[in-house]
Amino acid sequence: MNKFKGIYRSDTTRLKNWDYRWDAAYFITICTKDHEPYFGEIENGEMLLSNVGVLADVFWHEIKNHTQNVELDAFVVMPNHVHGILIINSQCVPQCRGVACNAPTLGNAHPLGNAHPLGNAPTPINEFMSSISPKSGSVSAIIRSYKSAVTKHANRLGYAFAWQSRFYDHIIRDNIAYKNIQNYIINNPANWPKDKMNDKKQPE
Repeated sequence: MNKFKGIYRSDTTRLKNWDYRWDAAYFITICTKDHEPYFGEIENGEMLLSNVGVLADVFWHEIKNHTQNVELDAFVVMPNHVHGILIINSQCVPQCRGVACNAPTLGNAHPLGNAHPLGNAPTPINEFMSSISPKSGSVSAIIRSYKSAVTKHANRLGYAFAWQSRFYDHIIRDNIAYKNIQNYIINNPANWPKDKMNDKKQPE
């Protein structure tokens, strides 16, 4: 994960002046508790999913069926974490309509014409309230629901499993970054031997 060193943020330290319901592409990383390899193992550069790994994969792809205005792009389940690109592609929330939006688009397949540029957002959201009550349709609410679904069904089926309490997000700023992250996710299994997560180290 050296390629993305320093760009992760905990979901308890939100980016100021940014509402996580706004249109954007988000690079998401969610780790297992203590980086235990609950999801399976890498063999010959390919991920072999455990039963819990199958749940992690299935419920990620279910996100778009349970949340409006969400698109999913590259995604991978690794032994002790998942990486994915989550795209919120909707109209601006009512109180934000009328604010000038000029963030870059990410090509025809992933239009982000409604995204708010960093540093040009309206009144900052209340960070304390956001941390204790994620807004419906926000990145935090979507990831919380995903994690809950995987945990619920793992417990129901009797599989040992637990998530790390936090997740990591990065707002993708432009098409070049988008392609780099997309390729990173796709190639993650092949690069597992040199991945920092392979020895249970936290992302820096």
